Amino acid sequence: MDVDHERWAEALLVERQHGPRAPAFIAERVAALVLAGDLLGVTRWQAIAERYDQLTHGTEQ
Repeated sequence: MDVDHERWAEALLVERQHGPRAPAFIAERVAALVLAGDLLGVTRWQAIAERYDQLTHGTEQ
């Protein structure tokens, strides 16, 4: 599985596990990673957030 497919799978999992609270969960993860100084983690969760938005809103970026 390539990185893009992994991010899609992660976005789907977040949506399934957190439902309508998924955007807040994603924002909390990004904030925690920023505070921890984990820039790679921030980048990963931003990519997950983009795919989640595409998944739930049908937007393409």
